[in-house]
Amino acid sequence: MTLGRQIEGLQRNDRKQFRRRLLAWYGAYRRDLPWRANRDPYRVWLSEIMLQQTRVAAVIEHYQEFLRRFPTMEKLAAAREASVLAAWSGLGYYRRARMLHATAKVVAREYGGKFPKTAEAWRALPGVGRYTAAAIASIAFDEPVAAIDGNVERVLQRVSGKRLAGERLWQGANDLLDAKRPGDFNQAMMELGAVVCTPRTPACLTCPVIELCVTRGELAATTKPARQKRREIQYALDHRDGEVFLIRRPSDASLMPGMWELPELVHPNGGSSPSFTLRHSITVTDYTVRVWHAAAPGRFAGKWIPQERLRRVALTGLARKILRKAEML
Repeated sequence: MTLGRQIEGLQRNDRKQFRRRLLAWYGAYRRDLPWRANRDPYRVWLSEIMLQQTRVAAVIEHYQEFLRRFPTMEKLAAAREASVLAAWSGLGYYRRARMLHATAKVVAREYGGKFPKTAEAWRALPGVGRYTAAAIASIAFDEPVAAIDGNVERVLQRVSGKRLAGERLWQGANDLLDAKRPGDFNQAMMELGAVVCTPRTPACLTCPVIELCVTRGELAATTKPARQKRREIQYALDHRDGEVFLIRRPSDASLMPGMWELPELVHPNGGSSPSFTLRHSITVTDYTVRVWHAAAPGRFAGKWIPQERLRRVALTGLARKILRKAEML
């Protein structure tokens, strides 16, 4: 039995009521986000790529700055990769920026500068998966196809009371979809999961579809969350005459290839205290980062970067955080 048919039988409401209530709520309470200003496919695509594995609050400023530098797909396609990475710096998961750049080039070269209009066609482009393709096609081109991210999956599972997964989950989402307003419906489902049906302590009393929900709260957990690891790392902040010494990660590095960072210290000055300490997290690891105002070890081959150029350099997120803390960026 599909999720759509399950919802039809829940209490006294059906799919039509679910759609009506959800869309009415979305129209009244949706957040005012910059990528919702219009349905320009370039802006929709950019926002969806940026929002992968990144919180909305962290994306807004980067999204606006990225559009300032690359206001059109053509500008992005013509840019150097280093410029794209510099504009992306601070968002993390830099493969997304490389795939974004690659897609812009493909669209400019092979599609005559016109974005495809179907989810199937979008999935043929670099870095575009099933969810992203469906989100763009439905929001920008009104294709009636459901988009399932983590928020939507959580809503569907709680509403149905079942641990839906795989094709069963996608079929249920498509059964529930409002085919007349697919873009708004998909965004409403994401919005519901982001601000009401949250991972912890969902605000069920404010939910517009609570009467259709089987669980009205949290499903029992089936797995334990991964434990956060802890690690300490040290860096040398070497600066002189308005320049900062940085090193570049190898082009074949598994993480953030080609990005610029501070040189790491293996053995900091014995007995001395760091200039400052900060926290930084990457996936399941929490880092305590200690920074010394010190000369970089001689083993590093790096480059002196003028301070006024730092905003245009493809810095790692941690390097950017350190330089901001040092009031150099």
